[in-house]
Amino acid sequence: MNIPSSIWTLLIGVGLTLISLWYGQNHGLLPVAASDEAVLVDGLFNSMMTVSVGLFLLVEGVLIVSAIRYRQRPGDNTDGPPVFGNVPLEILWTALPAIIVIGISIYSFEVYNSIGGFSPHDMHEPVAQEATRMPGAAIAATLNDSPAANLNQQKSDEARQDPATASVRNDNQIPQKQNAPGMGVVAPTLGASSDREGKPPEMVVNVTGMQYAWIFTYPETGVVSGELHVPLKRETQINMTANDVIHAFWVPEFRLKQDAIPGRQTEVRFTADRVGKYSLICAELCGPYHGAMKTQVIVETQQDFDNWMTEQQASASTALNQAVAAVDRTDLSPNEFLAPYTKEMGIQSEMLQQIHSFHH
Repeated sequence: MNIPSSIWTLLIGVGLTLISLWYGQNHGLLPVAASDEAVLVDGLFNSMMTVSVGLFLLVEGVLIVSAIRYRQRPGDNTDGPPVFGNVPLEILWTALPAIIVIGISIYSFEVYNSIGGFSPHDMHEPVAQEATRMPGAAIAATLNDSPAANLNQQKSDEARQDPATASVRNDNQIPQKQNAPGMGVVAPTLGASSDREGKPPEMVVNVTGMQYAWIFTYPETGVVSGELHVPLKRETQINMTANDVIHAFWVPEFRLKQDAIPGRQTEVRFTADRVGKYSLICAELCGPYHGAMKTQVIVETQQDFDNWMTEQQASASTALNQAVAAVDRTDLSPNEFLAPYTKEMGIQSEMLQQIHSFHH
């Protein structure tokens, strides 16, 4: 029984669709999703994977079938039939990719907008407001050094009001670059998600990138850490800059990446929704030891985070008390002052006294 070609076409189309849909959702190519934003990015990736697999199977299937069915048989030295084109087919393979690309572009923009990537936030800058009224003001924004008009300078000054942040940043020595929204030159920002638009973040962490480490400071706590701790299900805003060269803050499980740039104050917001430890990687070639610039993001329950914060503050207080105690002991002789330390090092006090007497 001969099955009509239309039936074969329908069956093949259904088969390709089912295979593409299944693989698009079960490819296993992405790490575990650990943030609210990751779900949106994964949906876009899965859709692109579904379309890509369908097109790949279709094109490669046609090539394989054509190579087998229309191959040259032994003893057949005749020319193939002349083919001058197929207008409907050419329209199809031109229009279909165009529709797919436009659809993915719209979907990508919606995802980017949903995670706060497209926001008029930077247009709140005074110079930007002026740019909307006066032609050429956007160019003037790059030339105007007025601190009142420099959003990066304002954010830098705000961050440096925290003593712990000021102690690890040298952005007071780096000229803060002027934003020019009219020219598309602004500090990169991934703001609040669409459901939190207009709401302040629940927690703020200042991040400083340097060759080759990440330093995290928690404003108004005095806590400085080499790893990022964040509580579960609380929106966190990361305020970033760099002390030397461009770095990139990338947590694969969060599906977020943001540059840390000298002279610019960049931001990214996320809400971690899965307890665990995740790698934070610098995704920008920043020097010969770039590959070693790694640390951890630790997502924990609110109680565990509070306990960690309390421990860090207690440690900082103890270190401060020890430093103050050391300053207060200036009335002691060198032998008495160094006695606790020399004992730990295995140096006898008599030897220290002899060295002191020799110098006098």
